[in-house]
Amino acid sequence: MELIFKPFIVVYHIISKILFFPRKILEYSYSGFLSIIDKLSLKKSKKEEVVPDILDEVPGEIKGLRPTKKKQEKDPTLISYRYTIKLANGKKTNGTFEAHSIDEVREFLTNEGYTVLKVDPRSKLDIDITTGGKFKAKDLSFSLTQLSTYIKAGIPLVDSVRILEKQTNNPAQRKIYQKLVYELLKGENLSVAMEKQNDKFPKLLVNMVQTAELTGDLTTVLDDMADFYTSQEETRKQMISAMTYPLVVLVISFVVLIFVMLKIVPAFVGMYEQQNADLPAITVAIMGLSNFISHNLIVVLILIALIIGVYFLLFHQVKPFRRVMQTIYMKTPVLGKIIIYNEVYNFTKTFASLLNHGVFITDSIEILGHLTENEIYRSIINKTLVNLSKGASISESFKGEWAFPVDAYEMIVTGENTGQLGLMMEKVANHYQMQHKAIITQLKSLIEPIMILMLAGIVGVILLSIIVPMFDIYNQIQ
Repeated sequence: MELIFKPFIVVYHIISKILFFPRKILEYSYSGFLSIIDKLSLKKSKKEEVVPDILDEVPGEIKGLRPTKKKQEKDPTLISYRYTIKLANGKKTNGTFEAHSIDEVREFLTNEGYTVLKVDPRSKLDIDITTGGKFKAKDLSFSLTQLSTYIKAGIPLVDSVRILEKQTNNPAQRKIYQKLVYELLKGENLSVAMEKQNDKFPKLLVNMVQTAELTGDLTTVLDDMADFYTSQEETRKQMISAMTYPLVVLVISFVVLIFVMLKIVPAFVGMYEQQNADLPAITVAIMGLSNFISHNLIVVLILIALIIGVYFLLFHQVKPFRRVMQTIYMKTPVLGKIIIYNEVYNFTKTFASLLNHGVFITDSIEILGHLTENEIYRSIINKTLVNLSKGASISESFKGEWAFPVDAYEMIVTGENTGQLGLMMEKVANHYQMQHKAIITQLKSLIEPIMILMLAGIVGVILLSIIVPMFDIYNQIQ
């Protein structure tokens, strides 16, 4: 089966490289341009203050702040191998692993309890189809709870990760666990082992684990992060639940309308033409639309797909476009509140977790800036980092911001004044989690009548365009 899909995978990778190569050139050129500007700015007078776009620079190299740990670079001496093994249940499976030699791969897999059948270096055309496996909130919620439980039971960390490796049915995640075990056996810390997995684990989790290793309280951090990702998964499910109904109704309505336009309306058009009926403007318009769709259906579908594709491409690749669209969404009634409440909840909940586990405020704000995908909040966090570098308070950056509610701002001020910012952020997070649930429930109650009215209006127009000429024909017969 894997050999069948290899040609398609190779073509996919080639197309991906071609499409994203120009963008990478622009990114590197832009980064180089920024570095030149930074060097030139150092020659200016110290009285002139240069404010860099902090969050657009490479993580861990933010100017004016304490340097953070640089991103782990891949070991150039590692070679990628493809192996075939037999599991404990007798089932054969294969995968890939990076090590320094075949013997090292065999030894590692044998120690993991597998029966090694074959290990060979991967060829250039050997595409690894298990390159995904990025952990989502629901995966982390379960895995972190399990890992904490095993450690509390006295099981060593390496063996705890091994148990997670044996439990998972996801080949990509099994490979990640194997790499974690491999790094832990080499003497690396868990946070370093996670960081080497090419962003498979969230940056927040890696930073929290690193902090836990310094304080020696790993199980508490794992439990707290498990609760954090559990609440995130609940929020995600609420959003999906709120959007599922309208999307299903829209899709079904679209299919039904296309069927009516292609099958029902043309039948009446033929009848009216035979009777030489005097057609009103609404009927002429619907007939014209039906005729256009019947002759250009494929073109219309391709155009719709193209518009959607271009939108997503611009949204993910062009920052000004993404910022404009996010602003529009956040200023839309009801939808805007859902987005704002969710962003405030994520911001304050994450901020509280970082502060309560001893992470410095500047490092916490830096981490938050790299976690959010909302450009409006990124700009606020950007301003916060600049203000902190000047010695100003955090609350100054949130004062008067339309995207940040006033009561949340007042809680930040209270937390700063009382020295209990972490506790205040927890209270804000709990408050806006409740607000988010309430607004989603409100949205569910509003969507159904709105959808019914929309469908009734569309169907009513089509029926009206069909029925009105019937009365004219009836009058002519009379």
